[in-house]
Amino acid sequence: MILLVRHAKAGSRHHWDGPDRRRPLSKAGFRQAADLVDLLLPYQPTRVVSSPYLRCVQTVEPLAEKIGAEVTTAAPLAEGASVSALMQLITQADQEVSVLCSHGDMIPAALETLGVRWRDRCTKGSTWVLSLASVSDARYLPPPS
Repeated sequence: MILLVRHAKAGSRHHWDGPDRRRPLSKAGFRQAADLVDLLLPYQPTRVVSSPYLRCVQTVEPLAEKIGAEVTTAAPLAEGASVSALMQLITQADQEVSVLCSHGDMIPAALETLGVRWRDRCTKGSTWVLSLASVSDARYLPPPS
C-alpha cells in the first residue's frame, strides 16, 4: 500500500528569497504535518520516503518520528522529476506500507499514469491511499485542518 502525500502548506514562493528546495512549511503547514500523523497511523506505515525539498521532508518528519522510521529522500519525488522514475519508485514502494511525499505536479502525473480519476483532488496536505493490486480502490483523504 502507498500513502501518496502532497506536502503541507509552505511559505509563499514570491516571498521566499532562498532556493525553492529550501522553502519551509508555513505555520499552517506544520500544523497539517502534525495532524497527518493521526490520519495516517491507522494504515500502519513502515517506510517514509520524501522529495528532497525541505517542505516535503518537514511534512512527513512527525510521522516518521512517531513510527520510529527515518525519512529517506528520493529524487523521483522531486518537483519536475521524471514520471517514469516516479512510477518505478511507486512500484517498488508498494511492497510495504510506504508513505511517499511529493509535489502538486508529480502526484497528478502518477495518478493519471495509474488510471486514477483524481479530478483536481491534490490539495496541499492531502493523501491518496493506493494499492497497485487494486488501483480502482484508490481513496482520497483531504488535508487535515
